[in-house]
Amino acid sequence: MEHGSVTDSTASTFSIMEEDHTLANSARFVLNQDPRVAFCGYSIPHPADKKINIRVQTTGDPAKDVLKDALQDLMVMCQHVRGTFDNAVTNHRAKKPA
Repeated sequence: MEHGSVTDSTASTFSIMEEDHTLANSARFVLNQDPRVAFCGYSIPHPADKKINIRVQTTGDPAKDVLKDALQDLMVMCQHVRGTFDNAVTNHRAKKPA
């Protein structure tokens, strides 16, 4: 869910349910590397709630688009890590005598 101004699309807060620090901190990291991002941070309203709020303020592009791009970049990074890990496991098992 997006919370923001109707007139200013460059600043919004996004609430994502059923997530925690794992996604929030990873998304914050990727967003802060984007030169279009002026500010990014996240909060968890209550430790018992599985909900995160990610605040994004940009230099001009719509915050929704910047967040979408960052999450897509994060998916690519995760796929690369998973592929590298799977290859390392396969190579290790091939070298290990049965």
